[in-house]
Amino acid sequence: MDITQSFYDKMASQYDKLFLDWEATTNEQACILDRIISDNGLGRDAQVLDCACGIGTQAIGLAAIGYALTASDISDGELAEARERAGGHGVAIRFEHADFRALSDTFAEQFDVVIAMDNALPHMLTSSDLERAVRSIMGQVKPGGILIASIRDYDMLLENKPPYSPPYIHETGKGRRVSFQTWAWEGDNYRLVQYIIDDADTLRIGKFECEYRATRRQELSDLLMAHGSEAVSWLMPDETGFYQPIVVARKAGA
Repeated sequence: MDITQSFYDKMASQYDKLFLDWEATTNEQACILDRIISDNGLGRDAQVLDCACGIGTQAIGLAAIGYALTASDISDGELAEARERAGGHGVAIRFEHADFRALSDTFAEQFDVVIAMDNALPHMLTSSDLERAVRSIMGQVKPGGILIASIRDYDMLLENKPPYSPPYIHETGKGRRVSFQTWAWEGDNYRLVQYIIDDADTLRIGKFECEYRATRRQELSDLLMAHGSEAVSWLMPDETGFYQPIVVARKAGA
């Protein structure tokens, strides 16, 4: 099991603690994605693949407003959590274990929309691995369809390479929850340690380790254009209300 699978398997049961209100977040992010999909000429009849679904934060919200959702992830722990949450929300989602570097091994069909949110692509630790992922993902987008993905604002972060992220402090009604990350840089790669401290009933401290490669927007744009896109645009947080920059790539050939 690689470091990414291990990170998400271990954190699956606590991932929702990164949010003050995970339920509200699913609704808010579904509205943001729905608007982007609509702005790109597609409706709620679009077939959507969330190829890095995690615990279902985006997939469940989109399914709840009428989209046909397929969702995949490399982490069986997060897939199990997502299935349980989808059942609790009464939404029908097809879940599959899949590595987004090799989606065609799992999916024979293509989709109108493929999403990869929450900084999933920078788990690719080399340029060749990132290219493999982009080629695979764009291969599952129908001609004329779109990819929607989000990454951290690495263009800004690489200027100073900060050693940590500012903490999120949430008052839960039962206590306080604090989450933050430390970042140990080596070139453009960094080792991340995610801490979740929760004193709601009894003090609980979670510590989870992973690794990322800081991906500049131009690098990702160039790869998307090289692997089937006819247009690539970036939407910044002040435009969308989403906490990370979002790239939208339209596949050629409609």
